[in-house]
Amino acid sequence: MKRVNNIYNQIISIENLQLADAVAQMGKAKQYGVQRHNRNAEANILKLHGMLVDKKFKTSPYTTFTVYEPKERLIFRLPYYPDRIVHHAIMNVIEPVLVSMFTADTYACIKGRGVHKAADKIKKLLVEHEASTQYCLKIDVRKFYPSIDHEILQNQLRRKFKDNDFLQLMDGIIDSSEGLPIGNYLSQSLSNFYLTGFDHWLKQDKKVQHYFRYVDDIIILAGSKEYLHSLMIEIEAYLKAVLKLDIKSNWQVFPVDVRGIDMLGYRFFRKYTLMRKKIKQKFARAVKRKKSRSSIEAYKGWASHCNSKHLLKKLLTNHD
Repeated sequence: MKRVNNIYNQIISIENLQLADAVAQMGKAKQYGVQRHNRNAEANILKLHGMLVDKKFKTSPYTTFTVYEPKERLIFRLPYYPDRIVHHAIMNVIEPVLVSMFTADTYACIKGRGVHKAADKIKKLLVEHEASTQYCLKIDVRKFYPSIDHEILQNQLRRKFKDNDFLQLMDGIIDSSEGLPIGNYLSQSLSNFYLTGFDHWLKQDKKVQHYFRYVDDIIILAGSKEYLHSLMIEIEAYLKAVLKLDIKSNWQVFPVDVRGIDMLGYRFFRKYTLMRKKIKQKFARAVKRKKSRSSIEAYKGWASHCNSKHLLKKLLTNHD
């Protein structure tokens, strides 16, 4: 693996910090932290540059809050200045390097991919490869973000990057909390990076043909349930031994034509795709409560990727 060097100075340059500031502010202009920073933005960027040059940047204390949809999770939040600017500055430089390592089978938090590209690929696969998609193995990792091992992640970064200043900066950010904190901008890409070796192992060593991963939600399709049960044993062993991760006990192998595939907010069948029940209920509540046009349009966009003609007619007939 070719290692990448000489990136720290790119990350901490005034120009990159200014770009990171601009990108990080998109859609957040009314947030208190952004407004406070913008009162003295130029001086703040110069101060941040000095901290990074002198290796004095330290991750700020986190605040936390809990969200309950789609499931209960503890969310970590850092101040806009200096932390979120630094995270964006790092990603401006290393994102192309990380994306070049990802297989084509992972879809979360990657520009040009996402939920709907994965959904469209699953639909096409079920139609064009019926014999090799008779059964589905569906798994996800138990407490994925909190379980990510710092030493393993840091060693993974060292196998790809050899810029010591950059690695020390990343060590400090990674060691600022247990696991990877949900809510950190960097956590999204680092979690993908953490599982990249696993992706390559499945595709190259195990020769898995039909594989989809969205964060830690995984499905593998095959023509034999015996094959999937056998593969599951190897997957469980790999994740435990190599990445110190455990699979949730509710993993399943099931016939696709009987149950369909519940993933990404949809239920996929061979000849049609339905919106997941919980998403449909939220759509109905949004219409009933006359939520904003942008909210309704978002649900309509979601519905446009499945067979929802009758649902849309029922929900929107009397909606202004």
